Amino acid sequence: MSYTIINKIILLSFNHKNNAEFFHLTNKETDEYYINQTIELARNGIGNVNPNPLVGSIIVKNGSIIGKGYHARYGKEHAEIVALKDAGSEAHGATLYVNLEPCCHYGKTPPCTDAIIKAGIKRVVVGMVDPNPLVNEHGIKILRQHGIEVSSKISLKECETLNKVFIKYISTGLPYVTVKVAQSIDGRIATRTGHSRWISSEPARKLAHRIRAENDVIIAGIGTVIKDDPKLDVRLIKGNNPTRIILDSELRIPLKSQVLSDGEQHQTIIATVSDDAKKIDQIRQTGADIWQVEADENKRIFIPALMKKIAKAEKSAVMVEGGSGIITSFLKHKMVDYLVVAIAPKILGSGIEAIGDLNIRKVDDSLRLINQKVSKAGPDVIFESDVVFPNESGKGN
Repeated sequence: MSYTIINKIILLSFNHKNNAEFFHLTNKETDEYYINQTIELARNGIGNVNPNPLVGSIIVKNGSIIGKGYHARYGKEHAEIVALKDAGSEAHGATLYVNLEPCCHYGKTPPCTDAIIKAGIKRVVVGMVDPNPLVNEHGIKILRQHGIEVSSKISLKECETLNKVFIKYISTGLPYVTVKVAQSIDGRIATRTGHSRWISSEPARKLAHRIRAENDVIIAGIGTVIKDDPKLDVRLIKGNNPTRIILDSELRIPLKSQVLSDGEQHQTIIATVSDDAKKIDQIRQTGADIWQVEADENKRIFIPALMKKIAKAEKSAVMVEGGSGIITSFLKHKMVDYLVVAIAPKILGSGIEAIGDLNIRKVDDSLRLINQKVSKAGPDVIFESDVVFPNESGKGN
């Protein structure tokens, strides 16, 4: 978005009527302005709508917003329906803005295209086409067939970034995976004795809890559970607890572990390749579930098989917060989409490295980190980026 548009939008934000025409925005600038507003509305659904997309909608008539809404929770009303109800009869002849193409099929809710047509909407502005094969431009086609003007691919990059989890899930059948690492400035996640509390600061730990709340699943290895006995829940902020999946090939988990202590309220799944019936029964008695997963050549959990199982359970967003072994395994299997590293201003010297051997022998074969963002959380530096593996095209690079 250009500097000129940003300046106009800053001024626009002070106008209580939200009248874009007052500041002489061009038609394109007006469309971008309102689509970006739908994106901000859609963010209210983060952590609650998966595996559905994040969607916001605004209805504008005579330069003023007359209705708005967002998809608040999986299975509930879509953003367009909420906005249409908010606008009421005034929606007739208005323009509807939505960051994702309106659905045109029956799922948990009726088609949004039907409601838009019935309301008498004159024009629809769409941020991005829905990659779901059940929609994928069919929604736009239906609207046009009913005489509704449709403009699409407005603020496309921003819309795609917002729904990167949904795009990965619907186009590949696999969840979007975020790896979070807390390390010293020399790349250590623990001392040589295994002590790691706390490398990162409290503000950085709050960030980690926010990421937990935004994901459907948090994955850790049995080594982390045995060493640290973590809860792997959301405490430092307000948010939903993700399903905990513990990778435990040999069912070594202590039955008094904290992740097994609240199984009735907070779901825990133990992923294993073991068929030890006695231990499986003991774990299930705590309220936890057991997933038996395909083994790799080392009789460990085969990560790609686990990811398919998670996706089949309609979990589209996964956070990996394991130790070096788990993180390395996910990277080796090219199962990482996004990396968040909290770098503490500490030097440990010898210690446990954040990432183990990836069998990379040439610099050209290294993993590339693109679309980087750098911020601060207390004294810690937070580095975030998309992960691109060798022979993959850049993700928006």
